[in-house]
Amino acid sequence: MVPGVTGMPVDVAAGDLVQPFQVEAPGLRGRLVRLGPAVDTILTRHDYPAPVARLLAEALALAAALAGALKYEGVFTLQIKGEGPVKMLVADITSAGKLRGYAEITGDLPDAAAIEAAPVPRLCGKGFLAFTVDQGEHTERYQGIVELDGATLGDCIHHYFVQSEQFSAAVRLATRQDSSGAWRAGALMLQRLPDHEAIIAREERDESWRRAVILMNSARDAEILDFALTPTDLLYRLFHEDGVRIFAPHGLAFGCRCSRDRAARILSSLPRAEVVDLTVDGQVTVTCQFCNTTQAFDETQIAALYEA
Repeated sequence: MVPGVTGMPVDVAAGDLVQPFQVEAPGLRGRLVRLGPAVDTILTRHDYPAPVARLLAEALALAAALAGALKYEGVFTLQIKGEGPVKMLVADITSAGKLRGYAEITGDLPDAAAIEAAPVPRLCGKGFLAFTVDQGEHTERYQGIVELDGATLGDCIHHYFVQSEQFSAAVRLATRQDSSGAWRAGALMLQRLPDHEAIIAREERDESWRRAVILMNSARDAEILDFALTPTDLLYRLFHEDGVRIFAPHGLAFGCRCSRDRAARILSSLPRAEVVDLTVDGQVTVTCQFCNTTQAFDETQIAALYEA
């Protein structure tokens, strides 16, 4: 294991890391994201159909890649809202590297072949993709929103980058469920550096960008998700001709922020009569959408919430 810059140890062979790098010749920043136990824990806590689990796995890898491009202290959230059977999908990551996510399914899914051809429109329908940076109650939230436009999540984020005046980037996503049922997810991301753009001729800059994106997209899913292939070896394989500099990795891990105290605050914020109506067999239960953990409160504990 090696120390991650977030303070969490990084087990390269297990994944769950963000590997920052820089392609030297064109002056591009990049990140390689690999998710192993973290994404598998998130997905196996729910009984999602495989296409939904795959889309959520991509969203988690994408959230980690995008968050790595920002300087913030708090929570970065990627959210999809749509009119399809997957009404909502959320992936968020804290600045400490704690990941969580969930999908809300409200309708019947189409057949697998239709989903595979165009997962976003088939699962989510019309809707939007939003990114939010929340650094606490005394700071202003940053949010970017774009219409869902594309067959895949990769297509949708590309549409966002084309629309954005502040973010020039390209992303490659990969997911896999192995023979044992365990999930893996990964992302490769390249980002232009504004300060570098100012000192390089436009034609040269654009040509360097196109070349780097082509090289990034030449990576196979199997390479991105092969944790035995170290990040250094993969990145050198892709970008060695232009020179690639590898920085210290960031550790990632599953981490939900739910708690019994938070569940109690949610209940106490509701009218008492409404909470009483939720009582079943003498208890009210609160289930976290993210980790599927349930907190139960009996009648005495509920009464105490309103007497405090």
